[in-house]
Amino acid sequence: MKTPSLYSKEVMKYFKHPKNVGVIKDADGIGRVGNMTCGDIMELYIKVKKNKKGKEIISDIKFQTFGCVVALAVSSMLTEIAKGKTIEEAMKITNRDILKKSGPVPPIKIHCSFLAADALYEAIYNYLSKHNKTIPEKLQKEHDRIQYNLKQVEKTHKEFTEFEEKILEK
Repeated sequence: MKTPSLYSKEVMKYFKHPKNVGVIKDADGIGRVGNMTCGDIMELYIKVKKNKKGKEIISDIKFQTFGCVVALAVSSMLTEIAKGKTIEEAMKITNRDILKKSGPVPPIKIHCSFLAADALYEAIYNYLSKHNKTIPEKLQKEHDRIQYNLKQVEKTHKEFTEFEEKILEK
């Protein structure tokens, strides 16, 4: 008898056979995000080119994720959702779009979809910043939120490390 999986068939498919894994060495934008609670870390790389209509599109996208089954699967799914989209379309991708593709995930794993979306926002922000392009107000707010959370994570990590060092000194 086969044991039922906690994860959807779609999540397991992308976990076992992820798409677009790797690094783009000359990436136009890089997004790095992490979650201190679970330890997941995601890096997303985008290459941007103009399409036939002159619109900037994500022509290539790759990821590297250190994380759980869902983190790896949704990172891969996100790359397929975003590839070929204009920058404007890609900025509208949300964690809900990723969850629609993934199917149900355990409630404790929903944060993985937020991390994937945040990695995309950061890669787009990085691209726009590096190329001195206008950053839309909504994207700026997302970037500020992500950076604030990152600072909180770093502060917590520093406090934990200092606490751990004190214990080890005893």
